[in-house]
Amino acid sequence: MKEELYRADPPSQTAFPIAKAGMPYILAAAFVTLIMALLDMKCLTFMGILATLFICLFFRDPDRLIPKVENAVVSPADGRVIIVETLSGNRFTDAPCLRISIFMSVFNVHVNRNPYDGTVKAVQYYPGKFFSADLDKASASNEHNAVMVELPDGKSMGVVQIAGLIARRIICGVQKGDRVSRGARFGMICFGSRLDVYLPADTRPEVSVGDRVSSGSSVLGILS
Repeated sequence: MKEELYRADPPSQTAFPIAKAGMPYILAAAFVTLIMALLDMKCLTFMGILATLFICLFFRDPDRLIPKVENAVVSPADGRVIIVETLSGNRFTDAPCLRISIFMSVFNVHVNRNPYDGTVKAVQYYPGKFFSADLDKASASNEHNAVMVELPDGKSMGVVQIAGLIARRIICGVQKGDRVSRGARFGMICFGSRLDVYLPADTRPEVSVGDRVSSGSSVLGILS
């Protein structure tokens, strides 16, 4: 039986959609490349073209089809699953939970999507350090932004955007009181990072450590 899919956001109007947050970086790189070309600096111009293309690739924002699976929590990020564990408590939801962590390299799409439907109860930014995002200590020590969501059944879910070794900018497009929809875009992290998802403890995980997941289209777990 073919899996039913749907769109959480309107489709893009371009063949190669790019996140708005990337335009200043792309324009700056293109401008510097143009100056080098006008100065006939062939080697630096070539490097500038490569850098501009890489930045365009980094800020790509492809459309995603969301699986219409009952109670399914979708991945908020592209990348590799590095942690799947049950915790007796945590500082975000103040209750036992299932934590799933996803590491994004600089080659992954970095646009973040909502894992599930709900209402944003709090958005909390924490300044911090910039350890490599695949280290466990990055979860608490690195700069991060926590989005706390109340699910339709009253339980809580946390989505934490964590800056990495290179990342220096966390973008979050939701605020307290907003209604969020599963699979819809809500933010991004620039240049390598990590997402931690804190789900109710009775959530059934659908991924394992080492799995590759795609934002919006991969199912992380099934809520009870």
